[in-house]
Amino acid sequence: MSLSSRADIDAGGFFVNFNQDCSSLAVGSKSGYSLFALNSVDNNLDQIYSSYGEDICLVERLFTSSLVAVVSLNAPRKLKVCHFKKGTEICNYSYSNTILAVKLNRSRLVVCLEESLYIHNIRDMKVVHTIRDTPPNTTGLCALASDSDHCYLAYPGSATVGEVQIFDAVNLHAKTMIPAHDSPLAAIAFSQMGTEVATASEKGTVIRVFSVNDGSKLFEFRRGVKRCVSIASLAFSTCSKYLCCSSNTETVHIFKLERTSPESNDDQGSKDHWMGYISKAVSSYLPLPSQVTDVFTQGRAFASAVLPVAGLRHSCVIATIQKSLRLLVASQDGYLYVYQLPQEGGECQLLKKHDLRTVEPTNTTRPESMPIGVPNASTPGGGSSYAAAVKSGAAASVAPNSSGQQSNASASEDDHQQ
Repeated sequence: MSLSSRADIDAGGFFVNFNQDCSSLAVGSKSGYSLFALNSVDNNLDQIYSSYGEDICLVERLFTSSLVAVVSLNAPRKLKVCHFKKGTEICNYSYSNTILAVKLNRSRLVVCLEESLYIHNIRDMKVVHTIRDTPPNTTGLCALASDSDHCYLAYPGSATVGEVQIFDAVNLHAKTMIPAHDSPLAAIAFSQMGTEVATASEKGTVIRVFSVNDGSKLFEFRRGVKRCVSIASLAFSTCSKYLCCSSNTETVHIFKLERTSPESNDDQGSKDHWMGYISKAVSSYLPLPSQVTDVFTQGRAFASAVLPVAGLRHSCVIATIQKSLRLLVASQDGYLYVYQLPQEGGECQLLKKHDLRTVEPTNTTRPESMPIGVPNASTPGGGSSYAAAVKSGAAASVAPNSSGQQSNASASEDDHQQ
């Protein structure tokens, strides 16, 4: 989630955000936020929780646990970590500037400001590292791998060109810098395992996939040629075989990541040889710019989905739901579209359209359906129940600390500078 959705809420729209494993959807607005389960979206959309009375502009759930991180429009510098089922606040942290994005996995919580990134240990919420003086990042563009074994953080390494800085969020050191594009970055996404990273620039015409380990380019896809677009989201499928891309146009593109197996190396080498031969032949007879000759070697979309409205921000994911691949597209105007992904490629079929705009509280008599705001901020007690919720990703009882002290990330003694 990032600040780019804040303008949507200001304009009367909705903030939409899928969690790390695409098992739930968060929808925020000026009146609160709701969480939905995505295990049966072909038929219905099950509401897990709803909170009313607070203008939530950013919300991210930790997998299927009861832990959520929220930021409100009224207090854009304050992050609250809450147990939504109990309606309690676990802790809050205040920062020197507006929070532009928040990312979670079972090891780390990352808060992105315009020129700095704070890395928290999610088990006790202490700040373990601060990356200061980053290039101006006004949209809060960053990504955190969901796999704790490959706990990498990606953020723009430059404000003028498309460099991606990969940072090891566990061992707390820079891993590599990837020169991904000539233009500034517009989107970054990790694969489910955290071993690959996808990027798009502000031009939005080319999508690239790199190895996190050594920065080598693995795939290159052309989204379009005729026009530049604003990329809204990039997402690997949960099976890591596909990559989807949404923009401000009416089309969502899906690319197939065809990785070569050892036994097919010879065939792939032959294909690469012939593609290289054709490209060189064309270049030798026609003195074309490199941007044109690159078109011969760039992959095309495997499938696409046409949305009913263009000009809106959309967040898209590909998930396996009830043993079938589904493309899910959540829109800033408050709709969730469910598409069937064709096995042979082509145009995706729309299966269901869910209206997210008229959601009512699930049950106003239960604590979990009440607003989660608590007057006094508190720090986490670090108890076993909190750690269990983080580790298992399942709902767990979390008790707030009774100290009542407000945590301030910018003044933490655990703060380290890169």
